[in-house]
Amino acid sequence: MNKTVASLVVDSLIANGIETLYCVPGVQNDPFFDALYDRQEKLKPLHTRHEQGAAYMALGAALATGKPQALCLVPGPGFLNGCAALCTAYALNAPLFAIIGQIPSGAMGKELGLLHEIDGQFEMLQSLTKHAEQIVRGADAAGQLRTAWSELRSGRPRPVAVEVPVDV
Repeated sequence: MNKTVASLVVDSLIANGIETLYCVPGVQNDPFFDALYDRQEKLKPLHTRHEQGAAYMALGAALATGKPQALCLVPGPGFLNGCAALCTAYALNAPLFAIIGQIPSGAMGKELGLLHEIDGQFEMLQSLTKHAEQIVRGADAAGQLRTAWSELRSGRPRPVAVEVPVDV
């Protein structure tokens, strides 16, 4: 049976020792949260009221424990709300794994006015992390997740991110 990208992401978080996911669910991340629902005994979603709260809570946990922590945000304004914490994590050498949603892959860059659509989100994500992956093909997802985790665990501790369009 083939796994969905959403279940691969959940599995990668669990396999890499993440026990709590700081998050704000949203329609662009529904497939991810559907996959997470059945794995809550191993990965607890901690739903915050605001994206900045989710990102700063993950940062605080990473700084307090010295261990990688994870967050999940919707695209556009949700992602932008978490940017201050990503900048701080970068400056403070904190190991964060960010999962950022995205509009459907076929609509990216077309300025269609979709909910939470912003131009250049991935490029912004790249500038706020030491490594970012944009998963646009399910066949590449497992390798991209391995690369992201390898980057997180090697060299200077800093945040890494994966961006996943809702249709992927």
